[in-house]
Amino acid sequence: MDKIAVTLPDRKVVEAEKGISALEFIKTISMKLYKEAVACKIDGVLKDLWTSLERDCSFEVVTFSSDEGKKVYWHTTSHILAQAVKRLFGDKVKLGIGPAIDNGFYYDFDVEESITMELLEKIEEEMQKIIKEDLKIERFELSRKEAVKLMQEKGENYKVELINDIPEGETISFYRQGEFVDLCTGPHLPSTGRVKAFKLLSVAGAYWRGNSKNKMLQRIYGISFEKKSELDEYLKKLEEAKKRDHNRIGRELEIFTTSEVVGQGLPLLMPKGAKILQILQRFVEDEEEKRGYLLTKTPYMAKSDLYKISGHWDHYRDGMFVIEEDENEVLALRPMTCPFQFLIYNSKQRSYRDLPIRYSETSTLFRNESSGEMHGLIRVRQFTLSDAHIICRPDQVEEEFKGVLDLIQYIMKTLGIENDIWYRFSRWDPNNKEKYIDNPEAWEKTENDMKNILDKLGINYKEAKGEAAFYGPKLDIQFKNVYGKEDTIITVQIDFALAERFDMTYVDRDGQKKRPIIIHRSSIGCYERTLAMLIEKYNGAFPLWLSPVQIRVIPVSDNFNEYAKNVARILKENGFRVEEDYRSETVGYKIRDAQLQKIPYMVIVGEKEQKENTVAVRDRKKGDLGSFTIEDFIAMVKEKVDKKVIE
Repeated sequence: MDKIAVTLPDRKVVEAEKGISALEFIKTISMKLYKEAVACKIDGVLKDLWTSLERDCSFEVVTFSSDEGKKVYWHTTSHILAQAVKRLFGDKVKLGIGPAIDNGFYYDFDVEESITMELLEKIEEEMQKIIKEDLKIERFELSRKEAVKLMQEKGENYKVELINDIPEGETISFYRQGEFVDLCTGPHLPSTGRVKAFKLLSVAGAYWRGNSKNKMLQRIYGISFEKKSELDEYLKKLEEAKKRDHNRIGRELEIFTTSEVVGQGLPLLMPKGAKILQILQRFVEDEEEKRGYLLTKTPYMAKSDLYKISGHWDHYRDGMFVIEEDENEVLALRPMTCPFQFLIYNSKQRSYRDLPIRYSETSTLFRNESSGEMHGLIRVRQFTLSDAHIICRPDQVEEEFKGVLDLIQYIMKTLGIENDIWYRFSRWDPNNKEKYIDNPEAWEKTENDMKNILDKLGINYKEAKGEAAFYGPKLDIQFKNVYGKEDTIITVQIDFALAERFDMTYVDRDGQKKRPIIIHRSSIGCYERTLAMLIEKYNGAFPLWLSPVQIRVIPVSDNFNEYAKNVARILKENGFRVEEDYRSETVGYKIRDAQLQKIPYMVIVGEKEQKENTVAVRDRKKGDLGSFTIEDFIAMVKEKVDKKVIE
């Protein structure tokens, strides 16, 4: 038999028989890895364990402990789910897609019968049978014509559509397990029996391919693990997460609500929610002004001509709300502010001495998110962004970028979430040129410049290929919600393209016109998304300076209502946000209600307090703090508010 050289991650070279399967090869190097392996990497490419080793190569075992391993495991479970649904519904169900996601998997189905939680139990039972059958999972490839024929014969019209969208020359692969066949790039586990513990979690509606013009499908979400104990632990954490879900807390505390009459992704901020956003907005705008930003106010919509200049019409139109007026004028709601601020810059000739110019705006923006992606306040169709654009000379980019990060880090620290975020350097994908402005040299230079700045500033970041904006690389500030789903809270982008598109110039020292560099940035991100993050971070118990109601005044009986009103008046005059509770309830009931509403301080007044001109104070966490003069209480609370203390 011919021999090949296989290089392991520790650079050790092992001799193997040519043609041996990856799984059999793993058995020769480690029985522990053999039992744990879910996939492998051959020359850095993720592959099935049935893949044969045909030449000298590098080799790495992929286990469930890695993110890639979990995705393989969860993707295989999604196929088991689809097979179970096909067994139960037969030709009555059509298959959509079933990917692994950050926290499990889902599969979309076109089926007339409503999938209830009771029906999920039957699907789970069928999945258990498929796992017990331990069906071998095999990969095979077909030509486009053969692939279309196969899916047409099975009546899978959605799969036919996907096949027709695969670019010419790309491999069209399928996976088979028993009677079930699915269009898929893989890889997968070697057999269905490798899935040990799983749970179907929920059902939601999702438009086919995320387009509201398409049919609404039913999406089943699930999770799976190698051990039942791991599944039990996850489900326990999930129950805890539900208690901190901003969707639940936000409604209970009357921060926001939604209405089907208004529409998906269009939350209604109630007085408390609106007050929190007002506090945040004033804080951010004041801080930006201190740092040299100039405030602008621009239209919510513009003609398509503007977006054609910026490139959004070519690269972002599907994500925009387009208003068709007539054949001569098409308007669209703005998805971002940059084109408008560039026109302000162009309103007169600029000198190198004018730069940098920092334009900021609290912008209402509109993006046509798909229904399956929308969630509470985290992903919405209308949102408020702390938007800004720094127009500077090339020699100013590093210092301005540093200033942007300093502002972001200051705001995150003030909000108390600096330890809950991390950084992602989002780069372009040269293999997907339709998504980006096609200028490889500019991309390479700008990405290198940004990387050098990040490294020089000592920023610890992860890289993500294909996540850049269409006009330049980004530094994304990431966070996870209580369910572990990752989202971007803030972005900073270096733009090499739009200054040329808008013919933006400045007169340099030599008298020649030059193109400026543009830094797109946010400082607190989308206010609604940040609010969702803060609700979950603090479980609704906001820091004192941010709390929509800071103090509730509670008289022990109606006899002391006038004194309570006077105390409340003094507190309000000193700038505090105060509620008064004059209900005919016991003091204990009123205190419990204030604690449930997460109000930082309760001020209780009765006969003793009225005689001594004092107040009895309770802290929502520490309980009874004792008696204070009104002046001393004001001084204590004011100091905490002014310093934006987080307890």
